[in-house]
Amino acid sequence: MHKTILAALFTFWSAGALAAPGHQAESQPDEANVDRVIQIEASEMMFGPEALAIAPGETVKFEIHNTGALEHEFVIGDRVAQEEHRRMMQEMDGQGDHGGHGGHDMAEGEHGGDMPAVTIAPGATATLVWTAPEGTSQLEYACNIPGHYEAGMGGEIDLQG
Repeated sequence: MHKTILAALFTFWSAGALAAPGHQAESQPDEANVDRVIQIEASEMMFGPEALAIAPGETVKFEIHNTGALEHEFVIGDRVAQEEHRRMMQEMDGQGDHGGHGGHDMAEGEHGGDMPAVTIAPGATATLVWTAPEGTSQLEYACNIPGHYEAGMGGEIDLQG
């Protein structure tokens, strides 16, 4: 009985968290509507650049180049959503079902599929087309694979209005 109540409370809390800024339930925008392309480098343990300025409503195509030897992810969300995702990633890693991160891609439905995300293999390039939301001023991009964010793999998105 206690487990059922806890599960219901968690489901209710999760639904509220997914409604927070940075959790857009929309599908990826059409590449034909891209306003600009932003090059991102992912390597051991950094993103370059470390901060971006993007106008609300602007559609950008991120081209993320993984120049490192480790797999990385590029996830956009608000601070709370990123922290929740990091916690989930640590739990997955600790249970041994993380599988080297290969089976987890939020763009394919994990974590509700609401945070724009891609996973980038070592030496590969991945793209993500995203439209900056209205009504929020700050988001983050991060690699939430355990230990990566803590080592410096994060950056700020300033949504200038």
